[in-house]
Amino acid sequence: MARQNAGDQTQSADVAQATAGICNAERTCHGETGGHDGLVHTFSVLDHFAQRLTQFTMSTSASTYLRKARTAWRLWRTEGWYSVARVIRLKTNTTRSAASNDRDYTAWIARYDSLDVKRLRTLTSRAYGLAWRPRFSVLVPVYNPPLALLDEAVSSVRMQVYPDWQLILVDDASTDPQVWPRLQTLATGDSRIRVGRNAVNGHISATSNAALALADGDFVALLDQDDLLTPDALLRVAEALQTHPDAQILYSDEDKLDAKGRRFDPYFKSDWNLELFLSQNFVSHLGVYRRELVQQVGGFRLGYEGSQDYDLALRCIACIGAQQIVHIPYVLYHWRVLPGSTALAPGEKPYAQIAGQRALSDFVASQGWAGTVEALSNGYYRFHAHLPSDPPLVSLVIPTRNQAQFVTQCIDSILGKTTYRNFEILLVDNGSDEPEALAKFAEYARHPQIRVLRDDRPFNYSALNNAAVRQANGELVGLINNDIEVIEPGWLGELVSLALREGVGAVGAKLLYPDGLVQHAGVVTGLGGVAGHLHWKRERDAPGYFGRAVLTQALSAVTAACLVVRKAIYEEVGGLDEEHLTVAFNDVDFCLRVREAGYRNVWTPWALLYHHESASRGADTSGPKAERFAREVAYMHRAWGRKLAHDPFYNPNLCLEHETSWLAWPPRLPEHAPAVQG
Repeated sequence: MARQNAGDQTQSADVAQATAGICNAERTCHGETGGHDGLVHTFSVLDHFAQRLTQFTMSTSASTYLRKARTAWRLWRTEGWYSVARVIRLKTNTTRSAASNDRDYTAWIARYDSLDVKRLRTLTSRAYGLAWRPRFSVLVPVYNPPLALLDEAVSSVRMQVYPDWQLILVDDASTDPQVWPRLQTLATGDSRIRVGRNAVNGHISATSNAALALADGDFVALLDQDDLLTPDALLRVAEALQTHPDAQILYSDEDKLDAKGRRFDPYFKSDWNLELFLSQNFVSHLGVYRRELVQQVGGFRLGYEGSQDYDLALRCIACIGAQQIVHIPYVLYHWRVLPGSTALAPGEKPYAQIAGQRALSDFVASQGWAGTVEALSNGYYRFHAHLPSDPPLVSLVIPTRNQAQFVTQCIDSILGKTTYRNFEILLVDNGSDEPEALAKFAEYARHPQIRVLRDDRPFNYSALNNAAVRQANGELVGLINNDIEVIEPGWLGELVSLALREGVGAVGAKLLYPDGLVQHAGVVTGLGGVAGHLHWKRERDAPGYFGRAVLTQALSAVTAACLVVRKAIYEEVGGLDEEHLTVAFNDVDFCLRVREAGYRNVWTPWALLYHHESASRGADTSGPKAERFAREVAYMHRAWGRKLAHDPFYNPNLCLEHETSWLAWPPRLPEHAPAVQG
């Protein structure tokens, strides 16, 4: 403990030294040219600090060899040597254990997210070399801030390596008499800083509008009075605009700062994800908007304080296309955790969630969607889409060979528990020969909602489903494994309500093992090799990574153990691949083709069922099954290549070796591409 305290003291001294360097540099940092020497001086101080921080954190690092061995063993058992070889080609020193994200995040920062002098000079050169240098107006509403934290926020803007910015600070009639003089002092001698003052307190929306009125940049960036931008924040945004010049909204990853200035709790986000955005505002922070768009929608609305940023984003996305919303997969914003802040807990400001619920309800109404918005106890939201007055027929396809016990459990739970009643069941009998099964299937054939289709071909899951779908009468089809069991009665209504939404393709459910642990909460491509399940074996109600185990969201794929899709879409993409993927990964391949066709695949936690996984067919770990599985793995890599490792709904800063969203060592970003041997 004494050694740890000494290390903390040394680190604190280095922080103080770096802070002093920043303050000294700011005296010469008031103009585009005059600030260069100050930046270089500060970079030198920060470089020293980064080196000390690296020494401090790396000295406590643990060996990763045992974890590597376990990973290789798991990959070999599930996907063969192809995936093992892919992993071991990475340099040994590029992967670390992530048993503790907070501890490892400090080391991860030191290795992958630290800006030394050389790096900062390179970034500065990149900034001045851009073909298009848009101007950013950073809007900061101010009310009774801790002055030291306000100074740090302003410093974080002044220290940008990108030069084309202006900072707008508007005081909302602070009762602290020191605030207005401090703002005037901050603006003295720096034409890039503008200040304003409200005559009376108008709260954050009115103050943000006052700041917007003073802005003349191409884009506006939103910064809270006590938070920080990273030095490369505006450069990263400007670089994204070089490749996405039509972008209207850009947002970045973020983390938090504790009272000692230590970074923790990084949120590495999905690319644009409409369904997830209806449950949480991941655009803040850092959120950057084209100024003309903000003006077009009327700026910040009064009465939505606490969720004014969420309301603004919702009104903006209603006016633009999804391709005009760009995610920047870098931490560009540090959200400070203070008592009473929603950074500490969403429940700290109940009025904020109420305002968010109102903003979402307004958005739903503006889209013409029938439904209601619920504010959840965990601080998030749920959109309940109403079913049409005449619900469409759903054809549920259940292939099986024998297995009367599982089929009975599956079908009886569907018939007995499902509240959505307009469905038919197509029981595909793939050559059953057990008397008990044949008798049970004959009994089911007499049920008015069930058809038994005999198909004696060799087992080919894809072909069995494709043939049944051709005979389906429903507007929607549901692919259901014979070892599924209904838990929540509203499961099918939830899946149908989502599948009927414009632009939605396949919709998947939350599946649990019989012991209550999560079996399926969505599929990430590249996870474990080809694809894997997010939040695997977590507790049923565990929130997962930033709530993603309990929130409806778009994902690249969902499992066909329980999948609903419009029959027209199923036929449009050609159904399941019965030539190359007879058993494994046919659902992943299908969903990727649905995504390529322009639809969003959606996973919902509100359709809940048990999955007695592979109980009837067995695992693929030995003999001919293993050989077939290896061929299917190889086909997926040939068919989809690098796209498997670049899932737009799974951040490149998160690893592909574990289902719990640990950090990637290294991130799958261009500047961190690992050397590959052989």
